[in-house]
Amino acid sequence: MIDFQPLFQAVRQAAVLCQQVQEHYLVSSDKGGHEPVTIADYGAQAILSRAISQYFPDDAILAEEQGGQFMELVSDEQRQEVIRLISEILGIPVTQVDVVKWLDYGQNREASRTWVIDPIDGTKGYISMRNYAIAVGMMVDRKPVGGIIGTPAYPGGAQLFHAQSGVAYMQPLNGGEVKRIHTSTRTEAASLRALESVEKSHANHDRMQLVREAAGFGAAELIHIDSMEKYARIAAGDAELYLRLPRLGSIRPFMIWDHCAGTAIVEAAGGKVTDVDGSPLDWSTGKTLNNQGIIVSNSAVHDRVIAAVQKILAEET
Repeated sequence: MIDFQPLFQAVRQAAVLCQQVQEHYLVSSDKGGHEPVTIADYGAQAILSRAISQYFPDDAILAEEQGGQFMELVSDEQRQEVIRLISEILGIPVTQVDVVKWLDYGQNREASRTWVIDPIDGTKGYISMRNYAIAVGMMVDRKPVGGIIGTPAYPGGAQLFHAQSGVAYMQPLNGGEVKRIHTSTRTEAASLRALESVEKSHANHDRMQLVREAAGFGAAELIHIDSMEKYARIAAGDAELYLRLPRLGSIRPFMIWDHCAGTAIVEAAGGKVTDVDGSPLDWSTGKTLNNQGIIVSNSAVHDRVIAAVQKILAEET
């Protein structure tokens, strides 16, 4: 069993940086494909990767941001600002060379254990003062076996979710009682809570409504939130279903860092995360997942949802 404590501390430090940037220094740039990025993305990843370099120096890392992007997309003034914040939060002198080194640490490396980092999952939500998550997944032999998710905007207070060895927990982000968590057992439409992304471009929302209706869940409460917090809510029993069905003809990829930590936590809490046909997600193809969609739910409704998805897909052909 891996000691996650250094990474818990790194997630907390990253959350402090994200909050400070959000309150005082929030400016975004476009890294291509209409994907926004902020100095908090770079600062949070630098903090997380630094912790991994210290405590797991031989491991590989897959992470969303790159040192080259930091140098190209961020102005000199903003680079100095995030360097100052990182130094202040870590309590050590930090240079631009350090930040670039940490951003790229462990990438393009082969190892049996890989850490998958999304420093701010849901950047658009972060920019808009909605939900976002700070996520670190742990993969062994190309399968997610552990994960940590910080959710600064979780209902009722910021939370830290984590799982490994088939057991999932949550606790207040800044420390406090650790509770083991389980997915809910709800199956009735009237009590079901279904989650969807806020961003319309992420999925085919009309299609997903057809699936819910075909599964008998048309009356479920529909909640729109950003980020991997959707996985955390299902793991904690605060929601039951999350569908991610792409638009017809969509070429938008499923990035591994958007799903790794969440998958490990939901599965450890007793839930299921699969492709649209019920098969496991394919994590073997590098930074992108090789799948047609994603279905996350408690175990009680999963088969029913899979059957509904297959029905809707068959009607479209």
